[in-house]
Amino acid sequence: MLSNLDTPSLLVDADALGANIKLMSGHFANRHAKLRPHFKSHKCTTIAKMQMNAGAVGITCAKLGEAEVLATAGIKEILIANEIVGPLKVRRLIELSKRANPIVAADSADNLKMISDFATNAGATIRALIEVDVGQGRCGVAPGKAALELARFASTLPGIQFAGLQGYEGHVVDLRDEKERTEKTHAALKGLVDSRRLIENSGIPVQIVSGGGTGTYIINGDVEGIDEVQAGSYALMDWWYTDIRPEFRQAMSILVTVISRPRPNIAIIDVGRKGCGAEWGPPRVKTIPGAKIPSFNSEEHGTVHLPDGAGENLRVGDHIEIIPSHGCTTSNLYREFAVHRNGSVIDRWPIEASGTLQ
Repeated sequence: MLSNLDTPSLLVDADALGANIKLMSGHFANRHAKLRPHFKSHKCTTIAKMQMNAGAVGITCAKLGEAEVLATAGIKEILIANEIVGPLKVRRLIELSKRANPIVAADSADNLKMISDFATNAGATIRALIEVDVGQGRCGVAPGKAALELARFASTLPGIQFAGLQGYEGHVVDLRDEKERTEKTHAALKGLVDSRRLIENSGIPVQIVSGGGTGTYIINGDVEGIDEVQAGSYALMDWWYTDIRPEFRQAMSILVTVISRPRPNIAIIDVGRKGCGAEWGPPRVKTIPGAKIPSFNSEEHGTVHLPDGAGENLRVGDHIEIIPSHGCTTSNLYREFAVHRNGSVIDRWPIEASGTLQ
């Protein structure tokens, strides 16, 4: 039973998770664009294998360390949607290529040249996507000529297989207004698709154009010229994404204990910022209608404001569930998921990649 768990415990509703994976895989089943789910959202190889078994063409990850965890679990088709820079990491990338089929993102000639040198010396070949900045202002070359020039350079390097482009519309993926989100996603992807056409017209094949997320999967999944969608949060969800993608069920929650009742309308719980991703706002209370956590600034405590009458039977030692605003950073804080169905714990899944920052 959930009541037997120590707290805080990170929970996964098995039925909600299964429904979410089925819904997303079904969406892409008959589309040109395919699903390459993002591992950073859950960091759990059990869930990644479920996604692969449901039809995903591979797994996306954010860090080389995550890719190494995936390879150890037997998942071979891995996109590291990030730049792998410096001798230490490039050596690890080459070692990874001996037991998996990694693809890396790159946005500089120097980075590509270093990977080429190490790969050539090791007799390896690394697939690379040129990252294009589609408006987020993070990594990536400018669309158009700059993307073409770097793609042309990559295609000449020994030990490098130019595979295509990556562009992530992260600056619009979670806009709250659907019309605005749709319009700005199309605008962002135009530069990415135009870059693809420019490269192809120059005689260089483009195999993969990858990007996107849970907030925009129904948009970029139908854009001609986009081959893969990197949605990740859909599997477990958090309240930030649930507000704009209510078709997916809330599978993740945190079981917490009431440790103090200092006033009739206040309950203190045993989790704070060290145990709950709160980048987009305080967690929401799942199990007490009308209860709110107005701010979330303590490291180990959370303050729940209870509506009139809701706290009459809530006692010190009782358990409640809360929903984080950001599931990705929450998964990174825990070492396992307690998997439950109908109030009973049915399994425990290790979160093998939690803390893999390198």
